[in-house]
Amino acid sequence: MDDRPGVVVTGAAGRMGRMLTQLVAADARLRLIACLERPGHDWIGRDAGTAAGEAPAGVIVTDDPLPAFAAARIVLDFTTPAASVAHAELAAQARLVHVIGTTGFEAADLVRLSAAARHAVIVRSGNMSLGVNLLVGLVRRAAAALGPDWDIEIVEAHHRMKVDAPSGTALMLGAAAAEGRGVSLDEAADRARDGITGPRRPGAIGFASIRGGDIVGEHDAIFAGPGERLVLRHVATDRAIFARGAIAAGVWGLDRKPGEYTMADVLGL
Repeated sequence: MDDRPGVVVTGAAGRMGRMLTQLVAADARLRLIACLERPGHDWIGRDAGTAAGEAPAGVIVTDDPLPAFAAARIVLDFTTPAASVAHAELAAQARLVHVIGTTGFEAADLVRLSAAARHAVIVRSGNMSLGVNLLVGLVRRAAAALGPDWDIEIVEAHHRMKVDAPSGTALMLGAAAAEGRGVSLDEAADRARDGITGPRRPGAIGFASIRGGDIVGEHDAIFAGPGERLVLRHVATDRAIFARGAIAAGVWGLDRKPGEYTMADVLGL
């Protein structure tokens, strides 16, 4: 009997879903047991590997999460807010580890995720990479150390297919900056500039988003003070860093009690 933890990959046809399927199938610690897609998707009924133009994964894509979740220990989820919330509720029923890389959640979604975390281990992060999570800590420290004369801007760039802005990682960086300054990001954030905007609002944390081509992910935290600037930057060149981080989070979560966790917890930062 194969006692390796069973893994479900949701959104199998997406960029991250394809990468996760490949890496989980190749991971000797884990057993890929299901790949999910939305009802009506043309991958349904096909091998997840061959549908992606890769070697066969040995798993047929399905649109039915119930038997998949019932047989799993870990769910890796890079989909949409609505889908991830529904998956979290199923993960809670099955007492699973649910790793969520989805971004764009509304406040009501987060309330439902928190409720699910009473019974499931939920590891949620806008970015699963080690470098980005280190950057978050550096931004928090810089914001705390630098005075109010330093303006903070978060600039992010992603591929043309990304549907939300600012990115989840940009919001993580903005939240870290706000925490360092002891303010609320909701009150400090400036996410829309167009036309005659007037002078920059003191204490604002600005956001700018770039979309184009196949940019994997670039994030700059800019601290602009009188006569000098500090730029803290992370550049992702390979989407596999996010998939490897998600897999590491899933394995880490197997030994945890139900609750909400982040990649900072996984990495011990």
